[in-house]
Formats: sequence, C-alpha cells, structure tokens
Amino acid sequence: MEAGAPGAGAADPDRDLAEAGEILGRLIATAVPGWVEASVARLVAAYRLAGATVDERAVTEAAGAAGAAAARAVEQRLAVLLAADVDDQDTTPLAVVRGAVVHPTAVLRRAGVPPVRRDAFDEARFPDDPYGLTPASLAELDPSLAEPALVWGAAKARAHRARHGPAPR
Repeated sequence: MEAGAPGAGAADPDRDLAEAGEILGRLIATAVPGWVEASVARLVAAYRLAGATVDERAVTEAAGAAGAAAARAVEQRLAVLLAADVDDQDTTPLAVVRGAVVHPTAVLRRAGVPPVRRDAFDEARFPDDPYGLTPASLAELDPSLAEPALVWGAAKARAHRARHGPAPR
C-alpha cells in the first residue's frame, strides 16, 4: 500500500475508514451504470441468439436510464452507509449494489426477456433476481473495484478492532 493511502500506518482508524469509504463509494457509483447496461446487453444478446426480436434502440435507451437510476440509488445508500460510524454500518457496499439488480431486471422484463435457469442456492438467496445478475463481489461489478474494496474492508476491520479488540501489546 502506498504512503498516504487510507490505512497506510495512520494513527486514526476511523479517519482511514471514512477516506476508504469515500473512495470506494465514488468508484462504485461510477461503475454501476456500465454494469447495468452490460448486464442488459448480455442477456438481450443471448435472447436474440435464441431467435427473439427485440427493439435494440428502446432497450439500449432503457438500460441507460436504468443505469443512471441505479447509480443514483446506490450512491445515496452508500453515502449513508459509508459515512456512518463503524458500529452503525449494518450492511456492506456489496449488499447495497446487490439491491440495484432491480434496475436491469425491470428493463429485461419490459423487453420480454425470459428469466434464466439458476441453481437452487441462487434462487433461494436472491429470489428477486430472475436473471442471475447479482454480483458475487464488487470485482464482478467492475474489476477495478477489487483493491478499493479490500482497502475498505481492512480499514473497517482496523477501526472495529481499535475500538473493540484487545489492547495492543
């Protein structure tokens, strides 16, 4: 980790967590529209390969609008979550992103794309995701999010441990 980065030996774990959260939140909000658009495009392309016809222009426009709406929703929820005290963070950035699956799902339903076959675990765990879009990690949303997500997780663990962990030796 480079000097000056959140968690790079600074004395204030809460400040490090806030800085890492601000960076992660901004990067996630930037990545969400592309994820929504790519998710819709991938499933529409598969549907077309199966012989279906789709109004490409309408779906592309709808996916763009859904991506923007998803980004706004995610950005708002992340702002609240990531600005909260470490003890008040009751969910994760990934869980917030997973909630955004409703946006591409709505576009695909309106386009008439049928749900995909999913395994029993996914059906039980993500019942509102008939298209199997729920990301397993933030890196699945965008590979560039892997490192900032790890930095945020480490900063959160450090802030929690500083407050609740054993005293340093």
